[in-house]
Amino acid sequence: MSVSILEVKSKKELKKFIWFGINLYKECEFAAPPLAMDDLLNLTKGKNPALDFCEAAYFLAYKENKIVGRIATIINPIGNDTWNQKHARFGWIDFIDDLEVSKALFDTAVTWSKEKGMTSIHGPLGFTDFDKEGTLVEGHDKPGTLATIYNYPYYPEHIEKYGFVKDMDWDEFLITIPSVFPEKYFRIAEIVKQKYNLTPKYFKTRKEVVDRYASKIFDLLNLCYQDLYGFSKLNDKQIAFYIKLYFSVFRLDTISIVVDEKDDVIALGIAMPSFTKALQKAKGRLFPFGWYYMLSALRKNTVVDLYLMAVHPDYQSKGVNSIMFADLMPHFAKNGYKLAESNPELESNMRMSSQWGSFENINHKKRRVYIKDI
Repeated sequence: MSVSILEVKSKKELKKFIWFGINLYKECEFAAPPLAMDDLLNLTKGKNPALDFCEAAYFLAYKENKIVGRIATIINPIGNDTWNQKHARFGWIDFIDDLEVSKALFDTAVTWSKEKGMTSIHGPLGFTDFDKEGTLVEGHDKPGTLATIYNYPYYPEHIEKYGFVKDMDWDEFLITIPSVFPEKYFRIAEIVKQKYNLTPKYFKTRKEVVDRYASKIFDLLNLCYQDLYGFSKLNDKQIAFYIKLYFSVFRLDTISIVVDEKDDVIALGIAMPSFTKALQKAKGRLFPFGWYYMLSALRKNTVVDLYLMAVHPDYQSKGVNSIMFADLMPHFAKNGYKLAESNPELESNMRMSSQWGSFENINHKKRRVYIKDI
């Protein structure tokens, strides 16, 4: 039977869109399915401030009266203006292993994008860099993470058969946390702190972090990430949205904030215990038991995910990373973490990837954003 494509028009249909992506992986031992409530928040106009200026449409593919695929199409005008492009984005792309289905989805995305005056389409991407991005092309036998896309190995084949080509790759590293942090790093950290008058901050409450430094953190991220692939500067409403979304639950001993003499944030490292196993148990739902699995992951874990690392351009290549490592790594070992997952790093960002050379590590995953002229 032929494939039919229907645009999502209601909240009920949006929930079907979200749950298809979760249920497709319910038997997969490596996927870390998102919480449905998070995707609903992110994809709803009036909830996600990115949709105040981004255009977006969501489509479901049906075959034999069953949902067999989905795709989101997005135009981010701020991103396009930043890079002087006319690119549409595709994201939230999932489909069964049927070339007719994937072709119908991409045909729809291309038609929509051309009607909007775009000349190319690339993805998987979201509204901003804080959304999941990149098709997994290597490492399908490794567990996914909260911050990344997991997809079946047939996805790249379908995407490339449609005519997409590589635009950018990200690498992901698995780092062994030393049980005893090398003394030389403490010495280097002290030298750097004294030389540049820098101070690592320590906190008693999450509220202290949010009230005093959350906005400064995002100001630093806007500055540090401005030259990275697909960057779209966050506005004040987006920053407030992400502060509420991501700063409500974290461990104080898995973040490192370094400030200068003016109390401005010049470096930060934000990590969290891995939620992979908790998400697999939650199966897309925070209730009735998903919250318990998530809290348990915060308290007891052997893997820590490194979400964000940034150093102000004026302080890069000056050893500031040593302050964060000397701050975080001993806490990681004390808390029983054995491994750290870097999450995606642009293959072109050699300054970031080179820092793992001081630790035992393997490059165990690769993900790709594809592009196609339309």
